[in-house]
Amino acid sequence: MNKYPRTEKYESEWIEEYWMGPNPLQLTEELCTNMKLTSGMKVLDMGCGKGLTSIFLAKEFGVTVFANDLWIDPTENLERCNEAGVADKVFPIHAEAHALPYADGFFDAAIAVDSYHYFGTDEMYFPCTFSKLVKPGGQLGIICPGLMMEYEKGYPETHKSFWNEDMFSFHSAAWWKNLWEKTGIADITACYNIPDPKSLWYPWAHWAKKHLGFNDVEFLNADTGNQITIFALVAMKKNEYD
Repeated sequence: MNKYPRTEKYESEWIEEYWMGPNPLQLTEELCTNMKLTSGMKVLDMGCGKGLTSIFLAKEFGVTVFANDLWIDPTENLERCNEAGVADKVFPIHAEAHALPYADGFFDAAIAVDSYHYFGTDEMYFPCTFSKLVKPGGQLGIICPGLMMEYEKGYPETHKSFWNEDMFSFHSAAWWKNLWEKTGIADITACYNIPDPKSLWYPWAHWAKKHLGFNDVEFLNADTGNQITIFALVAMKKNEYD
């Protein structure tokens, strides 16, 4: 079982009230072990959902967070930030991933927790949008569900009955690394499958089955070959003159 000491400080009831996928605080903590976030940095939290990851970043690292999401009302997220005492550090924004209101190089870091695969598989997204958000020397980090390897059909045969359109965004860590690395824009500083991803995913799966009727439990149970994973990818943007 993975250890996430920062996440353990937060009540599980609060996390479960607002989570929208496998424990977002654990995923954020995993991702941030590969990044250097310090007080005063400006951080973009892309696809922040109901703001749990943004609140966590502000509390744990003292950074100023722009909490960007398309699906969740930013006023609702502001209320949660007020309740958490970080409304002075978290700024909820409603914007689509391809129509962002930020200046190039505005951020010290940009992250996406369990969201980048929804918009980032486009060959042009990293070089034309995501990488431009951070200054030279800035950090870029994502953590998403994926596959241990690429398949000709796009999925393991054991998951044929589960695969829907969105899931064709699931790729291997190596696939994502190549997608970013070949642009020459950033140096990859971390790329790996997190240890024992199902131990992190199953609590959400059981909750979602009970409360939302989702089939994540069956989806994970079908993974008899352990081909479903969660990967982390972190990069540092190169100096413009490198």
